[in-house]
Amino acid sequence: MALPSTYADRNCSLARALEIVGERWTLLIVRDAFLGIRRFGDFATQLGIPRAVLTNRLKFLVQEDVLAHTDGEYRLTPKGVQLWPILRAMMTWGDEHYSPNGEKRTFWHAADNGRLDPEGRCATCGGLVPAGDTRVDPGPGFEPGNANPDPVSALLNTPRRLMEPLA
Repeated sequence: MALPSTYADRNCSLARALEIVGERWTLLIVRDAFLGIRRFGDFATQLGIPRAVLTNRLKFLVQEDVLAHTDGEYRLTPKGVQLWPILRAMMTWGDEHYSPNGEKRTFWHAADNGRLDPEGRCATCGGLVPAGDTRVDPGPGFEPGNANPDPVSALLNTPRRLMEPLA
């Protein structure tokens, strides 16, 4: 659902972007898509989101070309992949201010195993690493949800490449 706008000519790019990704669940859905979740039921389980809300958000994200829906799976589109630097920045901010035990997840360059800085630059090669070439590992502040995780949660708790589908 779009945010109400007080901009008569709708000439504010930030307001328009928030109409697309500013709803409570949206960036969490996109984050999980980056982590490899592709199926409706897996999004529902991981997020604890009401199914009706998830249905509406996924439908909207497909309509806005952030996700594509084919063969029962949701995948990030190129437009959706462009959200990665925003998500990475927000996770870094959240870790800095709300994770006393350190980062929840650490990011690495899959090609050379170099640690990525908060801007996504590799400490080994110096390159700006795209999402598809990023490996995510549990960090020192990571706390698994429960002692007996479901199969999807167990996979999410292991090092893996971003956007790689969960097996």
